[in-house]
Amino acid sequence: MDAQMLQPDLKKRFLLKAGIGATALQPLLSFQLQAAAAQVVDPVWAGAEQILQDLKPTSFPARDFVITAFGAKKNKLCDRAIAAAIEACHQAGGGRVVVPEGVWSTGPVHLKSNVNLHLQKNAVLSFVTDPKAYLPLVFTRWEGVELMGFSPLIYAYKQQNIAITGEGILEGNASGDNWWPWKGVWKHTPWQLDPATDQKPGRDQLFAMAEAGVPVEQRILDNNRLRPPFIQPYACERVLIEGVTIRNSPFWLINPVLCKDVVIRGVNCVSHGPNSDGCDPESCQRVLIENCLFDTGDDCIALKSGRNADGRRLATPVQQVLIQDCLMKSGHGGVVIGSEISGGAKQIFARRCRMSSPDLERGLRIKTNSVRGGLIEQVAVDDIEIGEVKDAIVINFYYEEGDAGQFLPQVKDLSISNFRVKKAQRAFEIRGLPRAGISGISMTDVSFEQASLGVLDNASDFKLSNVKLNGKTWTGLK
Repeated sequence: MDAQMLQPDLKKRFLLKAGIGATALQPLLSFQLQAAAAQVVDPVWAGAEQILQDLKPTSFPARDFVITAFGAKKNKLCDRAIAAAIEACHQAGGGRVVVPEGVWSTGPVHLKSNVNLHLQKNAVLSFVTDPKAYLPLVFTRWEGVELMGFSPLIYAYKQQNIAITGEGILEGNASGDNWWPWKGVWKHTPWQLDPATDQKPGRDQLFAMAEAGVPVEQRILDNNRLRPPFIQPYACERVLIEGVTIRNSPFWLINPVLCKDVVIRGVNCVSHGPNSDGCDPESCQRVLIENCLFDTGDDCIALKSGRNADGRRLATPVQQVLIQDCLMKSGHGGVVIGSEISGGAKQIFARRCRMSSPDLERGLRIKTNSVRGGLIEQVAVDDIEIGEVKDAIVINFYYEEGDAGQFLPQVKDLSISNFRVKKAQRAFEIRGLPRAGISGISMTDVSFEQASLGVLDNASDFKLSNVKLNGKTWTGLK
């Protein structure tokens, strides 16, 4: 089934669940709301409700700046017209920059404060694939390390009150012929390998610069083949991404960095290239991700806070994140924390998500090691339904470099409830270090209908209530 066809059904289910159109049930709903208000909020989930209360929303004047009024023409390069419309909107105090129906070709788009980039239905904003178009270099972050790199396809730096909305399509045009081959070796590697364009030398140079403490402004690579993310608001406040479909990204799809008050709602993320993570908030505070579809070539949602020395330099955790009512199909992981998590993570909540695909590798996933470290705490997961997955619950302290550093990772206060898995190859892959074990995980009403137990190394003291494996009560580690 086409990924875009799933979204209307998904939204319909949420509307039905919310009782939209149920006028006759108003007295019952009023009673239910009063009863719910009278109940004491589960202390584990009080933090999630606080996020909803504290989020500062975007707001835009009712003014439209249609890109055709600034010279944009269909099937012609119109980045200058889009930039002019954004500038005019910004100077006027804000509003919508409207992309009408049709295909519009562009280079990078840089948003400014109080601008809502709005794609009408059947509008396609199609991004060119010439890397030179994404120069000059901008202050950005790549795999958790800051540098001067290619501009993201849609970028904003230190802006406030910005949005990308509408029913249109953001087309990145990445493929086996452009952007993706810079990955080098990948799975079955469906492209000709070329050492001249392989990302590895530049990646190694960047990581070495970060470990040596080279100032970010001087981190300019000799041969930059690090693919840009699609959407990256950087150090911004009040960000909304809603309704659009994002396809064929060079790298991560949605990547807010060091932002506050971010809402990502009703977005379709469809990209099957290397590192096609759907949504990766890094070192952000107050983030809501809801009603989204993820069909990706890497993690669906991955929460991050910087890599190694660079993450510890900024020391900014990803915190107060609420993920709800999302659908995950293909991907390396459904809800993921890590692996660039050196700044830590706290107050992370995920609820009412559905995951299923023969190509979904992991459901709930935490990945780090003793080189990256990171304190991951106050994580709660509830009402998760997984149809088919390889590994259902993964906490891996041996990711990539393994136990090769002095920054011991730690997971505290992890609560998993109403977690239902129909079919998995393994229920668990939990691998702590001998010197940094994993303990104290709380599991309530968890079931694995068909699965092997999996791996439980250096793991202990689970708090279990009604946990079933293959129809039998599982009492934990002996």
